[in-house]
Amino acid sequence: MTVTRPEIDHVLSKYLDRHPGETDDMALLLHALDEGHDITSRKEFRAGHVTAGAAVVDTQGRVLMIRHKTLDRWLLPGGHLEPEDQSLLGASLRELEEETGIPWQQVVSPPAHDVTPADIDIHKIPANPAKDEPEHHHFDFRYAHWVEETDVRLQFDEVTDFAWRPLSDLPTNLARKLEPVAPTGN
Repeated sequence: MTVTRPEIDHVLSKYLDRHPGETDDMALLLHALDEGHDITSRKEFRAGHVTAGAAVVDTQGRVLMIRHKTLDRWLLPGGHLEPEDQSLLGASLRELEEETGIPWQQVVSPPAHDVTPADIDIHKIPANPAKDEPEHHHFDFRYAHWVEETDVRLQFDEVTDFAWRPLSDLPTNLARKLEPVAPTGN
């Protein structure tokens, strides 16, 4: 089973119920959905496509960042949907494990019935002539995950480094969403 358009609609609706002030920020995603774009396909470039991210917070309240090889930027772990992904939350956990080696069994995530991501971020991805990809957007559904102990083992095909950063290093909007639920240090 793959992530479906109805699931994306449902998750987005729940997210906007929780964050009604962000409806205008979701305009491009809402437009792509209204136009019937196949936003689950990584080959959908008219507006962009859905990705799944992982905002991983440790017991000291730090967030895991990775240095993305292609974009040469510090980002949250995450990436494109795959046909075998059964949910957006599951895609987030798969991407986390692929890029950092942190198995889903070491992660505390939202309850399965709470499909609402901590954040949805829409950001522009530059054209990549080597992959024949034009400039487009990623509609990144970011889920909050918590870990107690980790042994990060990077996937060097996509990632060059990692760091545990304070929440204050994140954009204010995302940091604020993670702060109330981040575990505190002992």
